[in-house]
Order: sequence, then structure tokens, then C-alpha cells
Amino acid sequence: MAEKHKDNEDYYRKLGLKCGLEIHQQLDTEKKLFCRCRAAMHKDEPSAEILRHMRPTLSELGEYDGTALMEFKTKKNVIYQLYDDTVCTYEMDDTPPFPLNQQALDIALEIALLLNCSIVDEIHISRKQYLDGSIPTGFQRTGIIGIEGWVPYHNRKIRIIQLGLEEDACREVSDVGHTIVFKTDRLSIPLVEVVTYPDIRTPNESGEVAKAIGRLLRSTGKVRRGLGSVRQDVNVSIEGGTRVELKGIPKLQYIPKAVANEARRQKALLDIRDDLRLRGITEATFRSDFKDITSMFKISKCKRFREVIENNGKIYGMVLRVIAGILDKTTQPGNTFGDEIAGRVRVIACLDVMPNIVYSNHFEDFGLTLDEIEKLEESFDAKSTDTIILVWGDEADVKTAVEEIKIRVIEATKGVPSETRQVFANGTNDFERILPGPNRMYPDTDSPPTPISEERLEHLRKALPEPVWDREKRMKKLGLPSDLVKSLAVSRYFDVFDKIVKDLNVNPTLVAVTLEERLRFLRRKGKKVDSISDEDIYQLFQELDENRLSKGAIPVILELLANNPDKTVKEAITESNLKPLSIEEIQDLVDEKIGHYSNPKSINSSIKVIMGEVMKVARNRIDGKLLKEVVTAKLEKSMKE
Repeated sequence: MAEKHKDNEDYYRKLGLKCGLEIHQQLDTEKKLFCRCRAAMHKDEPSAEILRHMRPTLSELGEYDGTALMEFKTKKNVIYQLYDDTVCTYEMDDTPPFPLNQQALDIALEIALLLNCSIVDEIHISRKQYLDGSIPTGFQRTGIIGIEGWVPYHNRKIRIIQLGLEEDACREVSDVGHTIVFKTDRLSIPLVEVVTYPDIRTPNESGEVAKAIGRLLRSTGKVRRGLGSVRQDVNVSIEGGTRVELKGIPKLQYIPKAVANEARRQKALLDIRDDLRLRGITEATFRSDFKDITSMFKISKCKRFREVIENNGKIYGMVLRVIAGILDKTTQPGNTFGDEIAGRVRVIACLDVMPNIVYSNHFEDFGLTLDEIEKLEESFDAKSTDTIILVWGDEADVKTAVEEIKIRVIEATKGVPSETRQVFANGTNDFERILPGPNRMYPDTDSPPTPISEERLEHLRKALPEPVWDREKRMKKLGLPSDLVKSLAVSRYFDVFDKIVKDLNVNPTLVAVTLEERLRFLRRKGKKVDSISDEDIYQLFQELDENRLSKGAIPVILELLANNPDKTVKEAITESNLKPLSIEEIQDLVDEKIGHYSNPKSINSSIKVIMGEVMKVARNRIDGKLLKEVVTAKLEKSMKE
């Protein structure tokens, strides 16, 4: 019953859940944001590689950002894979930035207006430090475009803090030990970042709001599609906790479960804090000791430790006083507080072969003998209330690890540490880095301010597309099924759909099905659907409206146009011999088939038989509804005679 209660939305409201979103969406521009390189992705081998090491720099106030210092501890070798046509000396920090991409700026301004933001008078570019290696310069250039906007959500508004325009980072290829490899094709592609206030109160709301913002972005037709083109960061806190950033969630359907698990994780960490306080453990009273215990396992039967010693590694032991049982407390489904510590060790000490630690209560399962366990306890003078942790690997990494273990346990005495955490497909998360602070941002002296004129904004306002939520209301009134409404509202074919149903007397559902389902089917067959222009699609339905084409012929004509991009709609109709039969031709054909049909058992079965015979010779040249009317009338007359 407890788990069922936790899945109830009221449970999260009672926890005091607050959630805000950061939606990052790549823009569909020809060039990158601060250079003139082509904005495109690569699947081929890189043209070259370079090696870099990242180091923290002081902020304008003479302070280091905590995240930058944490990343520096990892001592990473950063390898960049370069491509001649998508990377230049700007990306490698050997050339100052070019002027801001104006195509990207116009798209960002349009999105800011759709989000009901107030537009800034001037764009000032700032540098945001990233020492994880994902940007070779060590910082991301970013600027605020609009502030204080909103999107509708049910009967209220979700407030927007700001919309930013910034350059994307590299794509990670691999991260093993102290070596991380990045692909640079995505680097500096323009993207917008939509940041909401923490107005979301339940996990389900987080997913729905993210979907609503994503649909608005896609409805512009000016953003990129596909895997990696959009990423969601979710900021989560509960009452008594602190802000934790769930980073780079790739799929919308992951968000509600990720938020729910993070809320429960924070509740579990607060419970651990309370337990530690009951034991009298605070930051001031916490005690621990560590030492090199490699010699203790020189003849160990533990396979892992034998491998460590054979590779000249070290094994360190660490005792945590009065912590017994704490590391086995559950924090997420399938995860414990011990896993939280292991995650921190994995990232910061680069001990990424799991398991990377083992602690009391698990020594026997790990392969230690009772004699070895007893010697450990004697060596550390460990009581039943204490916990011993073992960590192994390169000595420098192990020393980093024991320091991080101490830091993480001290943080547990305070509650929930502010972190950026990686989300997995099952909704759980793990440590990625310390949450950045304000010291990571400082002005970019290489980029001059960009003024935004009222004339430019007025021009954009006049061409502003209809908000997606208004589109959906209008399409529902046309009687379209809800699934078609949802897909068509953000489709690249929406404008031609809108023009067709406004100008022509055709069935809106037929148009929507053709654009959203028939074209998708042809694309999956490998047909060159994108070669069919909006003008071709409009002409196709104009032919239908003027009775020069039957609706059954539409799929045939579309496939012919996809295979022959140079043909016009009229040429395709003529060459396919799909000109509709006249009413007289239909009547003559029906009379002929009835003449060959005798002894009907019933009017309904006869209608099906005659229609089937007619369709054998006139498929795609005749409207099924009209044919049924003619067959029914002819048969009824024949039977009366």
C-alpha cells in the first residue's frame, strides 16, 4: 500500500515538490552560431584529432566555480574528433567569434514572442564555464533573448524565466578512465534554452509541460528534429531539500518517472540526515580514518584484489564511525546510499569499473574471507556501529576517492547536496557533477552587444505563426481525430493543410490522413517524399475538389510524384490514366456488371459483389460512395422489375 500511495499525485504535493524545466532545442539554421561552418552532423570518420587538458579560471570576482574545480580533479585527457567542413579555428579557441548568426537570432526572437516573453533591447553574450571537456574553449557562449514569458497549462500559466540563445556542445563518444572522446560536429550549432519557473508540482505535470513547450518549438517549423536535437534538463526539489538538476533527459516519456524518483531520493536523503542526527553525527562530530591496506591482501583469494595488486594498484581502507547500516538504506528503486557514494567515486576519481567500492555487510559476497574481515576490523578498531569501506585502483585515484567519500558522507549530515545528475531509461539517476554556481558566468569581451530594433520585432510579429494551442482548438472544430490534431499541429505540412481546407471543398480528415499517414507510409517505403512540394499537394486536392481526380487515386499520384520529382500533378494523373469516370460511364459499367449477375440472395450481398466487380476495372478512378449509390439504385430498380 505504501508504494501505491507514493504513486499518487497528492503524495508529491505533500512532499512540497517543485519542478522547473530547461528545454534545449537546436535551431534549423544553415550555419553555426559564431562561425560560418556548416551546421550538420557526421557519421563518417573524423578528419583529424587533437588532445586538450582543461583547467579552471578565475571569475570576474576572482573566484573559482565549484563545478570547474570538481572537473579539474578528474584529470581528464580530452580528445576531440574534427571534421573539415563543420569545424574551424573558432571552435578550437584559436579565433575570436564571428558576428552572431542573424538567421538563428530571428528564429530565437520568434520563439520568444510565441512564449509571450518581453524582448531585451540588446543581447549581451556571456561565457558559461564547462570544464567537462564538452566545449574546447572551456566555456559556452550564451545570451538572453527574452524574459518573463508564459505558456498555458490547463487553467493556469507556467511562467518562463528566460529564453536564451546559445551554442551547442560536442557529442560524447566515450568516457573511460581518464580519457574522454568528443565528436565536434554538433559543437556551436545554435540552440535555444527555455527556462521555466518552478511552477510544476507533480511528476505528471512535468512531462505534460515539457511536451507543451516542445510542441510549441516544433510548430515553428524552424527547429531541428531527430535524436539529440532536443534535450530536457529538469530541476527538482522538495521541502527541506535543495535544487537538483536532472541533466539531458533525451525523451519526454522519461521525465515523469525521473522526477518521481528524484523526489523520493531527496526524501530518503532527508531521512538519512535525520537518522545521522539521532546518532549525534553532524559535520562537526563526524569521524573517519583511512590508510593503505594493500599488504593485507597480498595473498588474498579475492579475485578483484589479486588483479589490483598484479597491476601495481593500491587498496585503501576507510572507517566511518557510527555509520553502520546507513550505506544500505534505499534511496532509489534498486539503489542505496552506498550506490550514491560509488557514483561520486566513479565520476571524480575516475574509478569507473564497477563495483568500485565495497563495505561492511558485503565483504563475504565480494570474496573476502572471515579471517580477512576480522583483520580489517582489528586494524581500524571498528565497532559494530562503524562501517569500513574499501576502494582500489591507481594510488592517486584511490586517494581522490577516499577524500570524496568523506565529503559525500559529510554532505549526508546536512541533507540533499546540490548536484547535476544523469538520468537513465528506467527513471533512476546517478551523480554527474556538482551543481554549478553563479561564478561560472562572466561577460564575453569578444562579442559586442547586438541591439534589437522595434522594426525588426514588428516584422517578426506580422509573420508570427499561430500558437500551437490555438491551432489545436481550430482543428478540433473541423472534426479531426485527436491523434491527427496532435501530429498535424506540429507538422511541416500544417500550412498547406490549412490552405487546402480554407480554399477547397474537401474533407479535412482526408487531407490530414494523407499528409500525416500516407506520406509517412511512403517515406518508410524509401520514397523521396520530401521532393513533393506544398504546391504539388495543394494542386492534388484542387484536382479532387474539381472532380478531376478520385480520392482513391491520391496515394498512387503521391507515389508517382515521389518517384518522379520533375512531373506535375496533371502529368502524373494523365500518365497514370486515373482520370475519374463520368457518371454516365459509371452507370454503363454498373449496368454491364449487373447484366452478368443473376439470382441475388439479398440486396446487401449483391451490392458488395457488383461494387467489387466494378472496382476491378475502375479502381482509383471512381469514388466509392458514389459507386455505392449508383449500384444500390440500379439493383433496387432491377429487383422491382
